[in-house]
Amino acid sequence: MNLSKNTNLKIGLSIIGVLFFFMILSIFWTPYDPYLIDELNRLKPPSFSHVLGTDQLGRDILSRVMVASQGAFYVGFISVLIGGIIGSFLGTISGYFSNWIDEIISKIIDAFMSIPSILFLLVFITVFGKDLKNTAISIGILNIPTFFRISRSKVMEIKNLPYITWAKIIGVKEIQIIFSHIFPNILSTLIVVGALSFSTAILTEASLSYLGMGANPPEPTWGEIIYRAQEYITTNPFYAFVPGVLISLVAIGFNLLGEGIKEYIKK
Repeated sequence: MNLSKNTNLKIGLSIIGVLFFFMILSIFWTPYDPYLIDELNRLKPPSFSHVLGTDQLGRDILSRVMVASQGAFYVGFISVLIGGIIGSFLGTISGYFSNWIDEIISKIIDAFMSIPSILFLLVFITVFGKDLKNTAISIGILNIPTFFRISRSKVMEIKNLPYITWAKIIGVKEIQIIFSHIFPNILSTLIVVGALSFSTAILTEASLSYLGMGANPPEPTWGEIIYRAQEYITTNPFYAFVPGVLISLVAIGFNLLGEGIKEYIKK
């Protein structure tokens, strides 16, 4: 398929590229110190000096929104990395051997999936502490069953193909068959799953932050900003509107990217 005709991929990459640049920029520069409290400039409306205005503590909203993007991408990346590595490894091993190993791992995954996601997240964060690292780890653990099921099903499709059978006949070691002949052929599918899981992770982190279970104050997150902003929605709608739009754009961007990659693979 001609990449220039893959609209979903182009739009998805464009959205993510802009947001990623926005995040990288915030590491090196923000208009103001996002943690600086200025009681004399509380709840200022948008102006040339403060493009999105200031919050209830006089902090620049644009600066805080920019810094909050770092947490969003951090959680997305770490959670997909954890879920992808562990889930794909277990799924590949389980799907290839399809014996007692498969049965044990599958039952453990099924038992874990019976636990409500929000309950697991709240318990995990309560036990291990409220910060972005633990939020990312907990969401990553929730991603494991998704990667496990996808990789397991794909491996079970591939392992009986003629070229795999021939590799066994000529004496290729099983570990080499798994990681040199099977895994590369499921990698593209896992990339699609990773893109979709990335957006889900950011939405989940925003939800947890909105509930007060995300990062520790004063570290800003998009969900926490929306929670603080709802009280002032009539006086400064940009306070809540901008982080809400950014969350939506991340979700749309990664979903379009996933669909674009899926279209490219099918062709």
